[in-house]
Order: sequence, then C-alpha cells, then structure tokens
Amino acid sequence: MTLLIVDDEELTRNGLLSSIDWPSLGIQKVLQADDGIRGLEMARLHRPEIILCDVRMPRLDGITMLKQLEDTLPDCVPIFMSGYSDKEYLKAAIRLKAVSYIEKPLNPSEVREAVQDARAVYEQRLRTHRGDAIHSRAAASSLAARLTVPFSSDNEEIYSLAAELSLAVEPPVAFTAVILRLNTYAEAPRPPFDEIQNAFLHFLEPRHLNSIYVEKRVEYLVYFIFGSRKPDRTDLASIGDFLGNQFAPYGKYYLASGDTVTGISRAYESYASAVVLLQSGFFFPAGTFLTADLLREVPEKPSLSPLPEAPETFLLNLLLEGNHSECISFLGVLSQYLDRNHTQMVNQVRDLYYRLFISVREARKQKQLSADKEESQGSIMEALDGAFTFQELHSLLKEKTEKYFSDLENAVAENSTIYQIKDYISKNYMNVSLSVKDISSHVFLSTSYVCTFFKNETGQTLNQYLTEYRMEKAKQLLSDPRYKISDISARVGYADGSYFGKSFRKYSGLSPSDYREKMS
Repeated sequence: MTLLIVDDEELTRNGLLSSIDWPSLGIQKVLQADDGIRGLEMARLHRPEIILCDVRMPRLDGITMLKQLEDTLPDCVPIFMSGYSDKEYLKAAIRLKAVSYIEKPLNPSEVREAVQDARAVYEQRLRTHRGDAIHSRAAASSLAARLTVPFSSDNEEIYSLAAELSLAVEPPVAFTAVILRLNTYAEAPRPPFDEIQNAFLHFLEPRHLNSIYVEKRVEYLVYFIFGSRKPDRTDLASIGDFLGNQFAPYGKYYLASGDTVTGISRAYESYASAVVLLQSGFFFPAGTFLTADLLREVPEKPSLSPLPEAPETFLLNLLLEGNHSECISFLGVLSQYLDRNHTQMVNQVRDLYYRLFISVREARKQKQLSADKEESQGSIMEALDGAFTFQELHSLLKEKTEKYFSDLENAVAENSTIYQIKDYISKNYMNVSLSVKDISSHVFLSTSYVCTFFKNETGQTLNQYLTEYRMEKAKQLLSDPRYKISDISARVGYADGSYFGKSFRKYSGLSPSDYREKMS
C-alpha cells in the first residue's frame, strides 16, 4: 500500500517517517506533501490508499482537499491530524469517513493504530467491491445468456436482471449481437475475458454504447452491444478492430455481427442473424469480421467449369493415371469455386474433402505406395476438424496430392508378399473368423514368420493393421445414415457390438454414435 503524509510542518513529516516502522504495517511506499495543493497533486498522481493529513494548512486545508478527491479516489481512507480541538473540523472528518482524528502532538502508537484501522477499512472496501463486481458480472452474463434463446411471453427474469444492473433496455435502445469464435486448443492460454470486457466497456463509453457478454463453450463469446443510438458502419468496424486486437494473441478467430434491432425483446433476432453469418466464416480468412454488408459486397464468382458429378472419383482416376497437371488444375478450380463462397454448407464441404482425402489414400494403396503415417493412424478426421478455414483444409489436400506424386515418382515397389497380405485383408476383413493363420496360409508362410515379416516391412503388427483397416471401413459406413450402428459392427468383422464400440472408441477417441453425430 501507499500512504501520503500531507502536513505543512516539516518536523511533523520527518518525525512520522523516522518513528514508525511502515513496512510492518503493510505500507510499502510513503510520500510527502507540504500543503493541500501539493497534496492534491500527489494524490491524483500516485493514488495512495491512505492519506494522513493535517486539517489546517496554507493554500488549501485538509478537509477541502479530501472533498476534492472523493470522486477521484472514492476508496481512499483519510486519517486527520490537528492541534486544534475544533468540533466543526471533527464533524467534517466524520462526514468524509475518516477512520481517526488524531490530536497533536502525535503519539506514534496512536498513529500506528490508526493506520492499521485504515488498512482494514480499505481492504474491506475492496472485498465489498470485488463481491459487487462478481455479482454484477454474473448477472450480466445471465442476462446475455437469456438473450441467446427466443424471447417468450414469460420473461420476468430478463427484466429483473436488467433492472438489477440498472440497464435501459426498452425502445429506442438498440441491440447488436457480435459473436466471436476462437480457434481454441488444449495448450492455448485462456483469454482474460473479464479484463477484456472492462477494456471493451471503456472503449464503448465515449461512443455512448454499453455491452454484456456470455461465454459459450469457451470457443464462442456472444456480445450484446446496446445504447440509445444505433452503431453505424464506422462504429462496427472499430468494434471489430478492437475485439480482434484483444483476442488475436490467443489464436485464430472470426467475428460476426448480427442485424441491429430495437428493444430487448428483439435482441434474439440480432443473435440469430449473427449465428447465420458466422457459418460463412469458414470460407473467409481467419480474422474476418463478417457483416451482412461484407457478404453483399463479395464479388460474384467468375464463370468456371462445372465440378464433376463425383469429384472424389474424378480425382482418384487422375491420381491413378498419374496426371499431375490435371490434378492441380482440378484442385485450382475447386479452390476458386469454394473460396469465399458463403452460399455453401460447411458440413457438406467438409464431407466432400473427407471423400477427396480418401481418394488420395486409395490411390496410394492401389499404387502400392507406403501409407502416410497420418493416414495410417486414421487421422483424416482430425485433419478435417483441425482446419479452421477452408483454405487451410484445401492446402492440406493439395499438400497430400503433391506428396502422392512425389512418392509415386520415387516409389520403390512394395514387397509383393506384403501387397498380397493387404489385398487379402481388403477382401476378407468383414469375416469375423479372419485370423493370422488364414493370412499366413494365403501367402504360404508360417504364422510366426508372417507376423515378424509384416512388422519388419511395415512397422505395424498384422493385428494392428487389420484393426485399423476395419476401423476406417467403419468410419466410412458411419458417415452414411442408412446403416445402423448395430449392423456396422458385423459388416467390419465384429460379432460383439459392445466390443466393436470399445475398439472404435480406443481407435478414434469417440463412440460410434458420437462420431456419427460429429459427421452429420
């Protein structure tokens, strides 16, 4: 804590400094001023928690000085000193909530006791403020959360929370929802949401706007910005820049602004329109602030060749033909068609790219190229989920396509026995009774030798490869809602549905039903 001594008598100031062990009282810094004017300047500059102040001083007395500091330092605790038994000064000190009124000549023990009392009062005020602030933040968050669901006739809670927060919410008050989506991951530092909100409120104040927000699943933050005036395009651009700068250190993000509406009963409409806009973020660069005006201004797509009816089959054929230039041309058309194409559904595009990744994998298999490590561990879905933007997803597909042609050019043919084993598994994986003995008999090798040979050549055990092959086939079937989960286990060689479920979760990290839901 910082303590300011204000007294026109140098002897008194020096005596206080030398006679009291200030650090033992929790005072890390002691400042001095020789009159009320100087004391006022020092207090505004250094913002002390406690002021030990003489009552009568030249130029500006202590009572007047403290009155002028009430708005600037509302929590500062004064202690008055005086050599005069003046009842009027004493009454004024009480009104200013001074903890003590010490008569001169000063007794060091009385000063220590007064400072201890002042420190206790200050800490209690802080605790009260923190409690009030926490309660207000919770109420504001609850109000924002209520505005993310459709407004109904029973909305007493909304008006009760607004009244508790002393917020004007009826027309002509205008509401604009702004949603932020963060590309969060486990190791990412958590943004200091409350600190950012305090800075945001300070930013909005000169614009005569206010804000409440709610966090939804860490990945999303929903802000409701409101005020007696509607924010214009310049306001919204500034808001986008401010929030973007605040959250940029914590990862990639999108922002979307909903329509501005009048009155709290229509706030959900603004939120719903922001949600719709946010879906288009995938097709734009990270950091884009999506508004209805922005989407209207996106230039129309140039006239392009229509995409093939089955793009994944088209790509697979080009890969198998070794037609590098046509593959790259096809991927270029695909990128031009989908980039900033906010008319597309994100899930449909992700599904298309899943099939294209599978085509690259299938081409590698047919050309007997060793599988990518990532592909062999079934991480195509992870790649899809990890792509925050369309261009990230497309770049990954292009990268894998280029690697395919590079590996094809430098390929060393896979051992014919290994190829026979894999081919046999691809044709018999659905048989529940398929065993290592069956496989070894097919290639005319002993069971023990075929296991050692396969592990040395591929880095995987036969059972690992068979399980992985079955799990990848199960993923393909799960993406098709026509197949029941109970039937899929049998289709991939599992007689026990429960065991299949455990194996699938171990392999993918999700239960079959959760995986299907994620793909839908």
